[in-house]
Amino acid sequence: REDLSELAGNLIKSKGKSIVLSGTNNIDIQIIVNGINSLLDNYSDCIDLNNHINITAGVDHKVETLVNDLNDGKVKALLMYNVNPVYDYPLPDKFLTGIKNTDMTVNMAVSLNETVGNVNYECPVNHYLESWNDAEIIPGQMSLSQPVINPIFNTRSFQDSLLKWSGNQVVWHDYLVANWEKEYFPKSNMPSFKNFWDISLGNGVFTYPGTEKKSFPFDKMALSRIRNSADDIVFEGYEINIYESIALGTGMYANNPWLMELPDPVSRHCWDNVASISPVDAKKLGIITGHLLKVVEGLTLPAFIQPGQAEGTISIAAGYGHVNSGPVAHKIGVNLYPFVRLSGGSRIYSFTVTRLENTFKESQLALTQVHSSMEGRPIVRETVLSKYKDNPASGNELNEEFESQHKSLYPDVKYDGFKWAVAIDLNACIGCNSCVIACQAENNIPVVGKDEVRRRRIMHWIKIDRYYSDTDDAPKVYFQPIMCQHCDNAPCENVCPVSATNHSSEGLNQVTYNRCVGTKYCINNCPYKVRRFNWYRYTNNKAFDFNTVSDLGKMVLNPDVTVRERGVVEKCSFCVQRIQEKKLQAKLENRTLNDGEIKTACMQACPAEAIVFGNLNDKDSKVSGLFSNPRRYHLLEELHTLPSVGFLTKVLNDEDIKS
Repeated sequence: REDLSELAGNLIKSKGKSIVLSGTNNIDIQIIVNGINSLLDNYSDCIDLNNHINITAGVDHKVETLVNDLNDGKVKALLMYNVNPVYDYPLPDKFLTGIKNTDMTVNMAVSLNETVGNVNYECPVNHYLESWNDAEIIPGQMSLSQPVINPIFNTRSFQDSLLKWSGNQVVWHDYLVANWEKEYFPKSNMPSFKNFWDISLGNGVFTYPGTEKKSFPFDKMALSRIRNSADDIVFEGYEINIYESIALGTGMYANNPWLMELPDPVSRHCWDNVASISPVDAKKLGIITGHLLKVVEGLTLPAFIQPGQAEGTISIAAGYGHVNSGPVAHKIGVNLYPFVRLSGGSRIYSFTVTRLENTFKESQLALTQVHSSMEGRPIVRETVLSKYKDNPASGNELNEEFESQHKSLYPDVKYDGFKWAVAIDLNACIGCNSCVIACQAENNIPVVGKDEVRRRRIMHWIKIDRYYSDTDDAPKVYFQPIMCQHCDNAPCENVCPVSATNHSSEGLNQVTYNRCVGTKYCINNCPYKVRRFNWYRYTNNKAFDFNTVSDLGKMVLNPDVTVRERGVVEKCSFCVQRIQEKKLQAKLENRTLNDGEIKTACMQACPAEAIVFGNLNDKDSKVSGLFSNPRRYHLLEELHTLPSVGFLTKVLNDEDIKS
């Protein structure tokens, strides 16, 4: 109650400048949350109901009505497009019974799923990267997408099928263009449709004035109806919450090995869904991380002790437990959708149990990070806003001390041309892992599987280290992207017996793969632990049948990047292939490189623009400006490795910070 009073007081102080969110589909709770936001005047500036996102515009009760109609024999034909209700509908048996009562059922999907084999007709459709499409994700913003590759298989787009089946002879592309000429061209000020279409296609989006904004006054009577109908409920037990993981989401792309091996930003596990439990509850039940926890009949999962997890709650990610979605996802984890409840026309992604059972059996989890503390070291440096305003170097005092001790027996290396560097703003990084996937796609980084990850052999060139501070019940969480630091005084270079790892004239720490003999001395001597060793040959090896064994899987490989062999060390290259590409392009055009023209894969993919790459010798470049920022520091500066990666001190809002 004290916490709630404090929270309520802070919200009142920030009237019109706050937002309260609902974490459930329960209509009554959503109405209460809307009432709180209305009371706080948040609908004026913070929440714009006219600027809604149309991605999740589906209505749960309509699907429930459809399933009932299927079972009652009211539906004669059912077309399904890129959905998998046999897997993710809460009552799959009821759905299967319903489609058996239907005269014609057609499933149109991009890939194999659980619904396949339970319908009359299977119609494989194009992948979205093989198709023309448009979408209005936000009102007033029409997006266009175009194919980047011809269809690999004998498929056609969903829209082309609908046109053909309806007797329309026009192809989908022409239909799309004609609709844009009719609906959106008149809303532009372009002189010709061709000009309008070419510009819209190049930009990927066309913005036009939306419809007149409407007001949505809150109905206060709705609150009284909830109050009159609600009973005092006292529950003793555990609340089980089902959520979507950042990697797999709903599970539609669970057969993608990149996503299956993507670590959760907080727990840092992959290749499984786990039951996250609070340290207090774990102690009561005698649970350690990895113990199999029986939640209810049919739901037994490895437990994971999660600092910050609310006492009396268990959180489990959906999207796992597939049985017919491909070899990668097959029987990995448990399907949570049968435990989703249908109530009041909505899907409720939580349920309650009176007790949990510790089976004391153990499961080996694939964890990519087993330490959570900085052990008092200034790895992630932080300050608070008030101190930062008084002193921009606040929280970064050690940097000045270490740089003042910059002494060496050898003269500093001078870089006359380019000196590549990366600046990472810890204030901007949200730990989303977009950089990890982008790097993996760009640099042909192999997927190694659960057993190898469990042995700490994951091959990612960039990782997001996660640290906790303060207490287990309310820890602060810190994210820090770590890749090769491209040190000017690199410890790895000094110990390689065959000079396979060396320094370029542009400040890059580079690996010559055909010289590497796999001693791993460089790995042992790297204080940042960012070098990776190929324990196996992952290409054309059926033991690692993920994406580089079949001819189709090899199509994802980047032809500009060498595929490494067994026994070779690899690590971040600052996307040297992109550097070379832009340098050659500038040379052909007889000009100098522009700042920001070269974007590493991680920089390009970061939604928060936390990563900046550039030439440190260009004093007008953005990265040079960030390196001159008083917040800039380097990791483990006391080792005098002279990294080319700089971090910007994290600035927090609250004053509760430990030195």
